[in-house]
Amino acid sequence: MTASDIQRRVAAIWRIESASLVAGLAGTLRDVGLAEEFAQDALVAALEQWPTSGIPDRPGAWLMVVAKRRAVDHFRRQQRQANYLDELGHALLREGAEAEPAPSDELVQDDLLRLMFTACHPVLPAPARVALTLRTLGGLRTEEIARAFLVSESTIAQRIVRAKRTIANKGVPFEVPGSRELAGRLSAVLEVVYLIFNEGYAATAGQDWTRPALVEDALRLGRMLAELLPKEPEVHGLIALLEIQASRIRARTGASGEPVLLMDQDRSRWDQLLIRRGLAALERAVALSGTLGPYSIQAAIAACHARARTAAATDWARIVALYGALARIQPSPVIELNRAVAVSMASGARAGLELVDALAASGALDDYHLLPSVRGDLLNKLGRYAEARVEFARAAELTHNGAEQALLRERAARAAESSAEQ
Repeated sequence: MTASDIQRRVAAIWRIESASLVAGLAGTLRDVGLAEEFAQDALVAALEQWPTSGIPDRPGAWLMVVAKRRAVDHFRRQQRQANYLDELGHALLREGAEAEPAPSDELVQDDLLRLMFTACHPVLPAPARVALTLRTLGGLRTEEIARAFLVSESTIAQRIVRAKRTIANKGVPFEVPGSRELAGRLSAVLEVVYLIFNEGYAATAGQDWTRPALVEDALRLGRMLAELLPKEPEVHGLIALLEIQASRIRARTGASGEPVLLMDQDRSRWDQLLIRRGLAALERAVALSGTLGPYSIQAAIAACHARARTAAATDWARIVALYGALARIQPSPVIELNRAVAVSMASGARAGLELVDALAASGALDDYHLLPSVRGDLLNKLGRYAEARVEFARAAELTHNGAEQALLRERAARAAESSAEQ
């Protein structure tokens, strides 16, 4: 095996083991920043030693031993926490990875759950939560996170450093919140996973319409959370939504990477395994709670699309009702815009346009590119091509995604041609 082969295997092992490694260290050290630092030290040691010594039989245990040795060395150098060393020194300083006892699955899960709630704590702004979660639980390097979100590496590095500092300064406990706080805190965790997925599913900037790697990261985090909190219905609702939405990722782009909208997608390219997993997760969410939360309702909407063999066979009346239910528990102009689209499919473009015009008049979505995009589509269907062209052009100006801009400008040009032919 060549050195480059080993480096690739080390990268794969890191993706698998990093979350458990950081979580285990944080559980011992009660400091996420130090845990992540010592875990990175262990990764560097692996990259240096494994090409010569070979990959150990239990790489995760090897990494944990090295990371804990780095922790002990750190405390010795700082000449602090002497009592802590007395208590743990003999247990930590064992020779070789084989001497490290494998932690129980229950202990690993507890540490992972604590780390997830810490990294997603509401005291941090959303971009910092996303960056810290991808770093500590997703195993991504700083440059990988920066590339995924199209920002500079220094920006991501600053977000991570500030997040760790804030957690330390605010005294954020490394723990799972109690039952009274769980619902509110859990929503922050779910939001982070959802934000990561959305950026992968529909990139907000750059030239790529989708970023499948981020979709995979979000799925991995969502599945991990579902295993850690199996009795929380909205956790299963979120993973149901992600699985079903992710099933379309291959069909969302054409041969040249151009966007393909939902109604035009080749449904034979939808991943049926992901759909089955999503529908099963939705069933679990329903079974756990008679009243569906926002993620479960969105999953139910996605399920309507997934169950329809063709776009024409979609149960739009049910989707309208589901969006109505979603709007009642989570009022939002974006949800109202989505409901207007569903109304247009169920009751005609004119009915949908009335709702969209009311939204436009409210000014709530003045800078949201999908409002003129939807309005342009409805005007186009009604044969009002000149107005549709203006709306598509406006939408193209508002979006920051290059692939989407090209699609909208193409639709504007077609509308202009149709207008000239009238």
